[in-house]
Amino acid sequence: MIFDSDGNTTIVFQEKTTLSTFLKNLNEAYPQLKNEHIIVNLFSFEKLKADDVLEFLQLSDDHRKLKKSFVLVTDKVSYDDVPDSICVVPTIQEARDIIEMEEIERDLEL
Repeated sequence: MIFDSDGNTTIVFQEKTTLSTFLKNLNEAYPQLKNEHIIVNLFSFEKLKADDVLEFLQLSDDHRKLKKSFVLVTDKVSYDDVPDSICVVPTIQEARDIIEMEEIERDLEL
């Protein structure tokens, strides 16, 4: 698992693994990441479906309860195909933009 930290945001990705192994590794590493905004880069997964993205829902919900952003990045699944409770965007830049907007909303207590 590879972590790329930038300020209070960490991009997480892993190459050449299965989604279940990636999710297991992410859950194990989560205690180190829980105080940061998390961007999960899923570009290394060729065949990704909406059901696969939903595997991250519990982790996303738990992280958002801590008032931190959790964003999945993939161009294989549209945000229209998943519930509003999980954030999916097609690029890393859009993930950073989402985190910035959510930070502003939290600051304004919206």
